[in-house]
Amino acid sequence: MSSSIIPEHIAIIMDGNGRWAKEQGLKRTAGHEEGAKTVRNITEHCAKIGVKYLTLYAFSTENWSRPKLEVEFLMKLLEKYLQSEMEIYIKNNIRFNVIGDLSRFSNSLQKTIQEVKDKTKNCTAMTQVLALNYGSRDEITRAVKKLSQSGKQITQENIASFLDTADMPDVDLLIRTSGEVRLSNYLLWQSAYAEMFFTSTYWPEFTINELDDIISDFKKRERRFGGI
Repeated sequence: MSSSIIPEHIAIIMDGNGRWAKEQGLKRTAGHEEGAKTVRNITEHCAKIGVKYLTLYAFSTENWSRPKLEVEFLMKLLEKYLQSEMEIYIKNNIRFNVIGDLSRFSNSLQKTIQEVKDKTKNCTAMTQVLALNYGSRDEITRAVKKLSQSGKQITQENIASFLDTADMPDVDLLIRTSGEVRLSNYLLWQSAYAEMFFTSTYWPEFTINELDDIISDFKKRERRFGGI
């Protein structure tokens, strides 16, 4: 794919793991495992084609309401994924980062997250960001509290500087899989002028080719950012 007009920041709502598993006659956990494989494929491809930031909605502030056993499985899968992906990150020169409130996670998971961040901090090809215990309203609320405590004037620029994404550009391209057409409290501030694509493909079936097709469509769109 040509590197011209490649979106600098792609955000994805990875939806449909459970429904994919159900249609395959499998447990929901199998869908999450298959979805983790898709994360690797899409991440490696984005780094190769010149995307600078890939932000993936991995676990929302609302996901705690899921069955306890499923949440516990997702926590274990996340830790296992991060441990197994360390070499992949370094091999592909990918920096790892997170957004969200990590305080609710186990000490072990928090330690693993920090370890991967530390070991990949000098990678420069792309930054993969996982949104973990993340909700946009929660993020904005936390940012406003910090801004208020800082004594700085309330401006859009100052609010943005206290968001979890303060060191990142706004979203250029936002994709949601599985056929749902909503943002689900994801990067609301950062996606103010994002181009949005909704596909009926379940996340475990989302391919590099489909991503390339979406980016090709993105290149054809005229982004006026409120202008003429």
